[in-house]
Amino acid sequence: MKPITVLFVALLFSFNVMAQDSNANAPEITFDESVVTDNGSIVYNYGKIYRNSDGTCQFTFTNTGKEPLVLSKVRSSCGCTVPEWPRKPILPGKKETIDVEYDTKKPGRFHKTITIYSNAEKSPIVARIKGKVLKKEERSIPEKSNEKGATPSADGN
Repeated sequence: MKPITVLFVALLFSFNVMAQDSNANAPEITFDESVVTDNGSIVYNYGKIYRNSDGTCQFTFTNTGKEPLVLSKVRSSCGCTVPEWPRKPILPGKKETIDVEYDTKKPGRFHKTITIYSNAEKSPIVARIKGKVLKKEERSIPEKSNEKGATPSADGN
């Protein structure tokens, strides 16, 4: 029974050593400061935008590692958020973008996540978008006045 215990402990130790082994040359994703918050989260804040307006944003990043970075997949938390990402390897020192399009047809606050899977040591990475979609202000059409001395409307009446 003792040899089995020794084998089990040795096996457990080898798994622990392999889990701690890191590649110093591994690719690394570093996002531009414009989307990194004080606590290190990656967030694009749309602020207040109008319904049916342009809902695109970009997450710009650099491969700060020493090996090519490959984004294997980028997934959003719902169908209203569509990410587009580079499919080719990103060489060390090169900048790229993940373009995200949020569908702004529904008014209200939104918080969505974009999960980025890659060959970087820290993978997956979760980026977020947030904001509030406002209803467009209705424009009033000037009404025709029937008072004496009123200025004619645009249609001449």
